[in-house]
Amino acid sequence: MAQSAPETLGPLSEEAIPEDPNSSKAKEITGKSPLQIAFGRLRRDKIAVVCATVVFLFILIATFAGPICAIFNVNTDTVLASTRINILGGGLPKPEFGPPVGPFTWAHPFGVAPNNGDDNLAYFVYGARTSLTISTVATIVAAFLGISLGLVAGFLGGIVDRIISFFVDLFLTIPFLLAALSIAPILSQRFATSPNYSKIQFIDLICVLAFFGWMGLARLIRGEVLSLREREFVQAARVLGMPTSRILLKELLPNLVAPIVVAISLLLPAFVTAEAGLAYLGIGVTEVPSWGHTILLGVPFFETYPLYLYEPLIGIVALVLALNLLGDAIRDALDPKTRR
Repeated sequence: MAQSAPETLGPLSEEAIPEDPNSSKAKEITGKSPLQIAFGRLRRDKIAVVCATVVFLFILIATFAGPICAIFNVNTDTVLASTRINILGGGLPKPEFGPPVGPFTWAHPFGVAPNNGDDNLAYFVYGARTSLTISTVATIVAAFLGISLGLVAGFLGGIVDRIISFFVDLFLTIPFLLAALSIAPILSQRFATSPNYSKIQFIDLICVLAFFGWMGLARLIRGEVLSLREREFVQAARVLGMPTSRILLKELLPNLVAPIVVAISLLLPAFVTAEAGLAYLGIGVTEVPSWGHTILLGVPFFETYPLYLYEPLIGIVALVLALNLLGDAIRDALDPKTRR
């Protein structure tokens, strides 16, 4: 009876190192770091490229909101509102200022807002700046807290791990929306008479988002560190008498780049959605243009002027969808065992 060949597992990814070291695939990845190989996978992913382009476009819009408004000679101030809207027609824009009665105009490409005559384009680009600024800063703060506490808890263990894990579990039991509805108005009312009220609203919202957004990353990093701290390179560093801070920053942290990047790429769109949702509920940023606040103002005009509601809504959907798909693509690129 002929002996059958032993079964072997196939490559875990499309870019697994081939058996022939002289093949084109082997030469393509030879001498490259894991991040360079992952970037190569990401660059060949068409969905990732499209999503990265969309995200980059929104970043440009947010960064250059002022010059964009200057091109169209518009701003966020209500100038001559009485000449832009038809008071007898329910506060809708007059035909010469664009939809819903008139055609699109170069002077106001997105039309003007009902009741007050604000330019929709100006509020859209500055709303993008508000959303991206708050969500980016909140993501950075939450990532710093989660990474720091996760590293310390996973590496030190013992009582330190139990204390940090207790606070992680405690904060995870608190409903985010309920906490935001309770904390944000209190902070806003406390400084309502301050001349820097708009900046205080920014800081309050960033603190609320970051304060309730670090737990998932901390738990992820803790689990990764628990598996890495018993590895040979960590044990060797301990034997050599390397300080704990150096082990955390020089030995463990570089090996956590992949999960950190994936977690941050998925945390950012969550904060974009949360910022818009809180602004829609009236407890977010209200003193400066915001997509969520514009949606709140546009709901009563859903039937008579739907464009006023759809413009910020489309912006949120496009940005969050692009960020989520880009996060999935980054996860696939960094994990050699996944295949799309």
